[in-house]
Amino acid sequence: MSDNLLTLSGVHTHIGAYHILHGVDLAIPKGKLTMLLGRNGAGKTTTLRTIMGLWQASQGRVQFAGQDTDLDITHRSTPEIAELGIAYVPETMGIFADLTVKENMLLAARSAKRAADMDEKRLKWIFSLFPAVEKFWNHPAGKLSGGQKQMVAVARAIVEPRALLIVDEPSKGLAPAIINNMIDAFAQLKATGTTILLVEQNLNFAKRLGDSVAVMDNGRVVHSGAMQALAEDTVLQQSLLGLAL
Repeated sequence: MSDNLLTLSGVHTHIGAYHILHGVDLAIPKGKLTMLLGRNGAGKTTTLRTIMGLWQASQGRVQFAGQDTDLDITHRSTPEIAELGIAYVPETMGIFADLTVKENMLLAARSAKRAADMDEKRLKWIFSLFPAVEKFWNHPAGKLSGGQKQMVAVARAIVEPRALLIVDEPSKGLAPAIINNMIDAFAQLKATGTTILLVEQNLNFAKRLGDSVAVMDNGRVVHSGAMQALAEDTVLQQSLLGLAL
């Protein structure tokens, strides 16, 4: 068995007539937090959506390390991929605006038929990570602020234990205080052994949280390695990202 929970090998993705991913090679180590960085339009979100089966790879392979053997999930449906314990928080957050926070959480708690059936101990832990989730438990999710919605989106993704959590730009548009709260939450989640893949534009966020990093450009991974090494190499940062951490 590999030390990687998820591996992409030579993945190409077309969206209509557009060739977006051009042979992506990406490894997500088990129990670590991997940052996926790159300029706008580099292919980061397409990579996440291809992993989740929302867009189908036209070539290459996506492998997930199951309990007993590696599974080829390249052409599995999104519900099948989610059933393996992979949770995805899109950049849009995907909150059901007309439902309460509680109802949003219950939808993701597949083992519970009603709120009382949700794991009380895990809910208390989530409330400690995101106090706004508890505060607005019975409020319509669409009435919350952007930062509060992001907290609900992440909380919903972890309402049950997941093998892999994939989050697209969790700090986008958030105030610094909420970003710090989000960093603390992901640090605690990482400490539980959950494998995390984050797309980020906030490089301070990436520096503080990342164990490993992959940088994309023009639909390919052009650099991979330790996050700390990239954070300490200003020349490499400028070359890959056009800016410094």
